[in-house]
Order: sequence, then structure tokens, then C-alpha cells
Amino acid sequence: ALFLYVGAEVIAVDTLISYGSSLGFEMSEAKFFSSFTLGAMIFGYFLGIALIPKVLSQSKALMIMAVVGVVFVIIAMASSGFTSILFIAALGLANSIMWPAIWPLAINGLGKFTKQGSALLIMAISGGAIMPLIYGALSGANMLGSQIAYVILIPSYLFILYYAWSQNKAE
Repeated sequence: ALFLYVGAEVIAVDTLISYGSSLGFEMSEAKFFSSFTLGAMIFGYFLGIALIPKVLSQSKALMIMAVVGVVFVIIAMASSGFTSILFIAALGLANSIMWPAIWPLAINGLGKFTKQGSALLIMAISGGAIMPLIYGALSGANMLGSQIAYVILIPSYLFILYYAWSQNKAE
């Protein structure tokens, strides 16, 4: 789950400028799009601080944000222009609580194997290097194009949803 989340986060932040340019936005405008993602993440961090665990468990918050991620990607793929960019940028909200929710859920109950589990989770950061390559291959010449290539995020968020659901069921 962490591998897919890190990949989804990197794709959402790092592709916005080129995606905006492909939609006809000038570089002087497109260079600010990633700031929208980071702003949505900061908003999500504060939301998480206020709601977890007082109102929502980590697994329930993760389920909600995984669904939000799927919905935002579908809207971004189905819309055009600034609306599409706005929903890719808004993925920062969905991504904001994923690391702080996945990590503790993953190491919960590992006992003496917590260090090894944590080491494996650190290796999951490689999703931020691998998934953008897949996005790039899908969006490249004679493939899907930059907007439809965001489809790679849907199975990622769906797996995160499954992971959160399975952790919630175990609680």
C-alpha cells in the first residue's frame, strides 16, 4: 500500500506542470499547479490532526481518502482544462493522511519484527521512482496521452482502499 501511495503522490505533484502545458496552459501559469497539490496536502494534514483518532480511526480515514482519490482521478480524466488540473492537484488532500495511516497500521502487532517491517516500508518509497516511469510510458507517444495515463492511479487507490478495509476489519 505504501509503495502505491508514494507513487501516486509523486505522480500527482510531478506531472502537473507538463500536464498543464499539454492542455495549453503557459509555463508561467503551469508552474504554480504543484503548489495547489501541496496546499491540499497541508489542509489534509490539519484535517487528519483534528479527526484522527478522535472522530475516525486510521483505517477508516484511509478508506475515505482512498475513495476520494479514486473519485478525483475519475473526475480529472472525465473533465478538461483547469477542472482536470484542479482535481489532479486536489489529490494532495487524498494523499495527505496516507503515510501517517498506512505506516502504523502496517507495523501494528509486529512485535520484535517491527524494525524489519519498518525497513521494508522504507523500501516502499521506491514507488515514487517506479510508478512515475509507468505513467510516463503510458502518457508517451502512441500510448494513452497524459490525461488518460492517470488511470494508473485508480488501481493504486483501490488497493489502498482494500488494505484499509482489511485493517479496519481486523480492528
